[in-house]
Amino acid sequence: MTGPLVDPAWLAERDGLVVLDATVVLPAPRHDGDHRSSSGRDGWAREHIPGSVHADLLHDLSDPGSPWHFARPAPDVLAERLGGLGVADGTTVVAYDTAGGLWAARLWWLLRWIGVDAHVLDGGLRAWRDAGLPTAAGLATTTPGSLTPRPRNGYWVGKDDLVSWSEGAVAATVVCALSPETFRGEVPSRYARRGHIPGSANVPARGLTGPDGRYLPAGELRAATADLGEGPVWIYCGGGISAASLALVLTLLGRDEVAIYDGSLEEWAADPALPLAVGAPR
Repeated sequence: MTGPLVDPAWLAERDGLVVLDATVVLPAPRHDGDHRSSSGRDGWAREHIPGSVHADLLHDLSDPGSPWHFARPAPDVLAERLGGLGVADGTTVVAYDTAGGLWAARLWWLLRWIGVDAHVLDGGLRAWRDAGLPTAAGLATTTPGSLTPRPRNGYWVGKDDLVSWSEGAVAATVVCALSPETFRGEVPSRYARRGHIPGSANVPARGLTGPDGRYLPAGELRAATADLGEGPVWIYCGGGISAASLALVLTLLGRDEVAIYDGSLEEWAADPALPLAVGAPR
C-alpha cells in the first residue's frame, strides 16, 4: 500500500474507496479570542470529487461535550459517525479538502488512530481539477458501513503530559505548528492568551506545502524538520489541526514516535496557571 499521500491519478484509477471532503471554514482571527468557524458542507455541495461525501470535523467528528473546538470523540463514537459516512471494516479512505491539506490531515490522523487505512489527496480538490478530472455538485447518498474501532496507542498527549515535560520529568521534542507570527505572539490569536509553550520549537504547517497546496519534496521536508532531533515529537497548534499536517509530514519521513496535543493552545492558554512565552525561542 502507498504512503500517506496519494495523487489524483492514483485516486481516479481505483474503485471501492470512500472519499471524504474534510473542509472546515476557519477565518483568520480579527482580535484575540475570535474563534469563528463554520462547516465546509455548502462548499462541498457546490463542487466536489464525484462520489465523495462531506465529513464534518466541526460537529459530527468532534466531541460536543468538550470545551475545546475539534476535540476528538471517543473511538466508538468516532467509528459510529464514520460508519454513517460509508466507512466500514476493511475500507480504504482518501481524505481531501479545499484549504491546503490541514483538514484532510486531521481526518487522516483520526482515521489512522482507530485503525482505518487512510490517505490524503495531495493538493486536494485543486490538484484534482488541475489534473483535468471531473467534479460534481449537489448532495450524495451514502450506504452506511459498520466500523469496528481499533484505537492505537501513542497518537495523543494531554495537558498533564506537557506539564510533566515542562518540569523535566519527560523527554520529548515539543513543537508548535502555527505560523511564526502567532508563535511569537505578534498577531491576534483565537485563544485566551498569545504566545507559545515555553521551550517548544516552531515548524509552521503552512510552510510544508507549496503555492499549489501540495506537500514539498521529501528533501525540503527533511530540511524543515531537521532540528527536531531524535526520539518522541509532540506537536501542538491551536486545536490539533495544523499539528496533524506536521504529523503527516513526519510520518511520511519515517518518524514513528509522533503524538498530537489535542487541546493545544485553546486548552493551555485558558489556564492562567500555565506559562506562555512571546517572542522568538531562546
